[in-house]
Amino acid sequence: MKAREISGGLVAAALTLLALWFVLCRQLSGEWSVNEQYSYGWFVPFFAAFLFWLRWDDRPQVDREGQRSEDRGRTQTEGENAERPTPNAQYRIKGRKVAIGIAIAALVILFPVRLFEVANPDWRPIDWIHAATVVALTLLVVWAAGGWRWVRHFAFPVCFILVAVPWISPIEEPIVQGLMRTVAALATETITLFGVPAQLEGNLIRVSTGLVGVNEACSGVRSLQTSLMIGLLFGELKRLTLGKRCVLIIGAVFLALLANFGRALFLIWIAATENVSAVDRWHDIAGYAIVAVVFLGSLALAAALAKGGRQRTEDGGRTSDFREHRAESPIYRPPSSVLRPLSFILSLAWLLAVEIGVEGWYRMHERGLVTRERWMARWPEHAKDFRDIHIDETTKRILRFDEGRGATWRIQKTEDGGRKAEDRDRNSDNDTALLYFFRWRPGGNSALLANLHRPDVCLPASGWVQMGDYGIRSYRITENFSLSFRHFVFSQNATAGRQRFAHAFFCLREDRVRNDNDASLAREEFAQEPSEWSRHERVSLVAQGRRHLGQQVMEFVLLTTKEVRPEEAEAQFVAFLPELVERK
Repeated sequence: MKAREISGGLVAAALTLLALWFVLCRQLSGEWSVNEQYSYGWFVPFFAAFLFWLRWDDRPQVDREGQRSEDRGRTQTEGENAERPTPNAQYRIKGRKVAIGIAIAALVILFPVRLFEVANPDWRPIDWIHAATVVALTLLVVWAAGGWRWVRHFAFPVCFILVAVPWISPIEEPIVQGLMRTVAALATETITLFGVPAQLEGNLIRVSTGLVGVNEACSGVRSLQTSLMIGLLFGELKRLTLGKRCVLIIGAVFLALLANFGRALFLIWIAATENVSAVDRWHDIAGYAIVAVVFLGSLALAAALAKGGRQRTEDGGRTSDFREHRAESPIYRPPSSVLRPLSFILSLAWLLAVEIGVEGWYRMHERGLVTRERWMARWPEHAKDFRDIHIDETTKRILRFDEGRGATWRIQKTEDGGRKAEDRDRNSDNDTALLYFFRWRPGGNSALLANLHRPDVCLPASGWVQMGDYGIRSYRITENFSLSFRHFVFSQNATAGRQRFAHAFFCLREDRVRNDNDASLAREEFAQEPSEWSRHERVSLVAQGRRHLGQQVMEFVLLTTKEVRPEEAEAQFVAFLPELVERK
């Protein structure tokens, strides 16, 4: 290969890899941004690039033996009396064909992967397929540049990105639930031994000042995943043997779990000796302390394991454990004709065609859509006992909303017997109103996501029993603006045998629809049952070309201690609604 052709091949290969990794990291960054459990993922691409650069410094000699055998085999086939190619040459030629086949298959797979990612950006199995495809293509380029020696040498930094790919739910959920139960049980027993009364109630710990919850953030799964990344990173930086790397990872995980247990114990002690609200003040500080403990402890353990091993020489080279002879020629010459500019130019063209094709697929299904009028919630902050409802981090991570708020207030009677949200010193009763409003901007989430926070999903999960579903009606806000709400009724047995009732009104509104005046619009939006996040639903989104174009949800709940007829509850809701909606 000529020097100019080699340089062109290297530039084209670099651009192809840059495009592959940019799209992958952009896809994974959605989870890194909304899920604190995977926030360390922002550092992983930079660590992977740094590790690759360190490996490049002591890369092995280019595998030329196979290339020479292949050339000899090709020479022997020339002429009328050509001999059969040598077995080594046949193996090399067959390996090239397999590599080309894998590369073509991986590039083709990227198209359906991108189709599914746009409609289902939170579907983790697709993330794993995407990451595995990019890793495979990168290793194929490495193989084309330096043979199997280079693949073995650079495999770790290339595969390091996999530590930042979110675990699939069937693996993650049992670990999280198991850790929450274990941490809660151990912390309860330990704090009791120190003379602080505590009682375990599931994942909750009751102390004298109230209840302290052991949620996902306190379960230790975040520190567990971070410790895996740190252990792998330090093991590679120190170039430890496989056995020592396993010891380092186990040590890092042990430190993370031990530190997290100490954190839980400390927070429970704070709640018992001060008050439950003081836990929030120390929660994040204790979390950062865990990261510091794992980092410093893993660093010390890695240094201890590296003692007695061969380190870097004074001239910056590597010891014989990790160094192989480099090519004697100062001119870089890839051994395989696979590394040609044309192949990577075609790959770049295909990657561009994939993005254009995916965008075209969804735009084709979005033709004729019209933008609907925007609106938002108006919060009755002057109502009696108005207060915000805390939305915990787990809910935020699941719903991934861009704007969200919840509030509750007491309902008061007016002189004519109706209800209103204003604060007036009149005949108050025990009726309470709850209001939730969530907004999702276009892109970044699945269109199914807004369907998670609906009364027939959330209220039964907290002990309420659904008594009725009175369907969908359009409610007028102004003369030329209406919203469609679905009316549910629930009941719950409260303490002392008393019963409570909830009339819930739910509205899910898309930002863009086919026809804003279509009479079937309400049925189109609300007729579906609560999403089960099944494979069939996700595939249907792709087949329908339905990506997230912007949504918002309003949920109003009227809580009463006496049973209220649906007509009366609806009349109260109609009186409230104009005060609770503000057009933009």
